[in-house]
Amino acid sequence: MKKVGKPVFFVLALLIVAFTVTSFTGIKTRYGDTINTFIKGADDIRWGIDIRGGVDVTFSPPAGYAATESEMSAAESIIKVRMISQNITDYEIYTDMANNRIIVRFPWKADEAAFNPEQAIKELGETALLTFREGLEADDFGFPTGVTADVVILEGRDIKSASRVDVPRTQGGMADMPAVSLELTPEGAVKFSEATGRLVGQVISIWMDDALLSAPVVNTQITDGNAIIQGNFTGEEAKDLADKINAGALPFKLHTENYNTISPTLGEGAREAMVLAGLLAFIFIVVFMICTYRLLGFIAAIALAGQAGLMIAAITGYFAPFPSFTLTLPGIAGIILSIGMGVDANVISSERIKEEIRSGKTIDGALDIGYKRAFTAIFDGNITVIIIAIILMGAFGPPGSAFSRLLYPVFFMFPAVPAGTIYSFGYTLLVGVIANFIMGVLATQFMAKSIAKQKTFRKAWFFGGEKA
Repeated sequence: MKKVGKPVFFVLALLIVAFTVTSFTGIKTRYGDTINTFIKGADDIRWGIDIRGGVDVTFSPPAGYAATESEMSAAESIIKVRMISQNITDYEIYTDMANNRIIVRFPWKADEAAFNPEQAIKELGETALLTFREGLEADDFGFPTGVTADVVILEGRDIKSASRVDVPRTQGGMADMPAVSLELTPEGAVKFSEATGRLVGQVISIWMDDALLSAPVVNTQITDGNAIIQGNFTGEEAKDLADKINAGALPFKLHTENYNTISPTLGEGAREAMVLAGLLAFIFIVVFMICTYRLLGFIAAIALAGQAGLMIAAITGYFAPFPSFTLTLPGIAGIILSIGMGVDANVISSERIKEEIRSGKTIDGALDIGYKRAFTAIFDGNITVIIIAIILMGAFGPPGSAFSRLLYPVFFMFPAVPAGTIYSFGYTLLVGVIANFIMGVLATQFMAKSIAKQKTFRKAWFFGGEKA
C-alpha cells in the first residue's frame, strides 16, 4: 500500500462518524405537521411480521388439482388485489410454481384492535367475483352504485381467457402498444355484443370484489367474442390486468395448508431485548478493544461503528439506488453476528501488529507486515460466510430473485422455499461481511498508518509494544 498522509485519519474518522450518525438518525425537516425525509434513519426501518406481529399463511389448490402456471399467477394477482382493498400494503407474496403453493405474509394493521386472522385468511382464499358493469358510478368509498351496481354485463364465468398482447398504434412509426386481449365464452359473446352495441362511446367498467380494475371506453360493437382493452398501459400493467381478469374465472378455491400468527407485543419485546443486548455487547467490546489494543482498539471502535452504520443504511434505503429492506429478528441476529466478525478481523490484525512490534520491527514495518499477514485469515473466514449468506438468500428468497437464479443449476431439484426471516438473516449477514471488508480491513488500515505519522503517537506502546 502506498504511503498514507497524516490528515487521512482525521478525514476518515470524521466521515465515518458523520455517516454513522446520519444513518441512525436520518435527515428530516419539519414544517408544522409536514415532515420531509431526505435520508431515512433507524426510525424508518420496515420491521418484519415476526416483530410487528402478523400472519404467515400458505395456500394451495384442492388436493388432486393440477393448477397451471397461469392459474397460479392469477391466484397471486387476486390476493394482491384483496390485500390492497383491505389497506394492507406492506405484504409479501411468493408463488412456488414447482409445488403449487402461494406463501403470503402480512403484518397487523397499525390501528387494529381485534384482528381475526381466520376470517382474513378465508377472505383471501375464496374465489374472486369479477364483473363487467355498465358505466362508472361509484360512491364515496369507491364501491359501485346506481346503474353500475345494478347492471352487470359479464361475470368471471363468461370470460374464457385474458392475455397481454401488443397492438399497433394509430400513429405510424411508433412502437406497438401493450393491451389486454379477451376471449369470451359463447354465452359471454352474446351478452357482450348486446352491451357494446348500445354503449358505443360509453364506459364499461371492470370490477373485482367491488374494487375497480379498469374503465375502458367502448369504441365499436364487438360481436365475435374477442375484445381488446387498450389504455396507457405499460407491458407490466397489461399483464397484471390480464392476470386479475383471469383470477375472476379461477376454477378452484385456494385451500389453507398451514398458517401461524405472531403477537406484536411478543415481537416488539424480542426486538427490544435483542437491540439492548447488541448495544451492551458493543459497549463492552469497545472498552475491551481499547484496553487491550490501545490506539488500534480505538481505531477498531470507529470502524465497528461505521460497519454498524453501513448495515443500517443498507436496510433503511439510505443509498438511493437500493430500496429499503424488511428487518426481522433473525436479521437483527445477522447484524450482531457481523459485528462479531468485524471484531474478529480487528483482533487478528491487532495481534499480528503487536507480535511484529514486540519482535523488534519499526511501527511502520509492523503495520505493513501485520495487516498483510492478517488479511489471508480474515479473507478466508469472511468469504466462507459470504458463500453461506448467498446460499441462504438463494434457497429461502423469492423465486426469480438474483441469488435464486444464480443457484438454480445447483438446486434445480430443490426449488426455493421462500422464508422471509431466513432471507433477512442472509441479507444482513452478507451486507455485514461486505461492510467488514470496507471498515474492518480497508478503513482501519488507512487510519492506523495515517495516525502513526503523528509525532505524538510515534511510540510502540500505542500499537501494543511494551512501555518504554
